[in-house]
Amino acid sequence: MTSTENANHVPANEQLAVEIYVRDLRLSLEFYQKLGFKLSRQEPAFAELAWEDSRLMLEEFKQMPSPSLFPLANIRVMVPNVDDYRTLAKQIGARIFREIGDRDYGLRDFTLVGPDGIGIRFATELSGQHHS
Repeated sequence: MTSTENANHVPANEQLAVEIYVRDLRLSLEFYQKLGFKLSRQEPAFAELAWEDSRLMLEEFKQMPSPSLFPLANIRVMVPNVDDYRTLAKQIGARIFREIGDRDYGLRDFTLVGPDGIGIRFATELSGQHHS
């Protein structure tokens, strides 16, 4: 194996990018932008959002069924002060799935549910602990 074969195929922030199918692109974009995601690109049925160097893609698929009451997955977003994001979630009327708290895995976090049933877990590292 050559040294170029050992290198990453693509930059780390390009390797595992999340794309969510949404029923209403406009509604979903509004929701994610209120949380702090920045719009990078938009097409008629597709948009790309950014959080620092990470990407979140949304593709509109109007035939999607209504989401489950319980998220099937969540996207973790590390922030400097999770309590500020809990306040923001309350202000925008987001549905909270898991209330804020200090966890034994080294994070203070909470999970809200987006308009299409995906959880967004905001988290802050607890001092002196490593997270997983």
